[in-house]
Amino acid sequence: MTARCFGFGIVLGLLLGTPALAQRHRDPFTPAEIDQIRDASWEPQQRLSLYLKFARARLAALQQMRGDPKTKNRPQQTHDALDDFLLIYDELNDNIDTYMDRKNDIRKPLKLVIDADTEFQAKLRALKDAADVSPEEAQKYEFVLTNTLDTLDTSAEEHRKLLAEQEDAGKHGKKYSKAAGGKSE
Repeated sequence: MTARCFGFGIVLGLLLGTPALAQRHRDPFTPAEIDQIRDASWEPQQRLSLYLKFARARLAALQQMRGDPKTKNRPQQTHDALDDFLLIYDELNDNIDTYMDRKNDIRKPLKLVIDADTEFQAKLRALKDAADVSPEEAQKYEFVLTNTLDTLDTSAEEHRKLLAEQEDAGKHGKKYSKAAGGKSE
């Protein structure tokens, strides 16, 4: 009897766990994008530029979808596109943290990131302030949009601080590695 209960528990766990797994975020990257990211793993400027390119593409697709009058289920598609953008942006931030931990010189790509932060904030604020969106529609993606804007605001501030730190370190003679070797003095 105990083995039967144990077996039933495992089957029940698998059945209940499967929907939970299905609700997890999907990978926002295409296989081609994953290959590009993998190929640029040791090149901070190239890799961070790729994340910016992919995030920018998701926002462009979002704007195109929202402008198409034939779009079906626009609130859900908006939610999903914002979620994909946020997942990519979080990956960008994770990579920045990794490069900072490795003591890489990422001043050039950080300048690109800071410019993109401003661009992304403007586009997402325009979506939030859009007059052509009913309150019922906006409510369906309000949480992810607010979360994305909060993440962008916090990250933009952090990116500026990191750039200032790296520029200050450069003025004081600290040298950072161009690739993955860490700090060299």
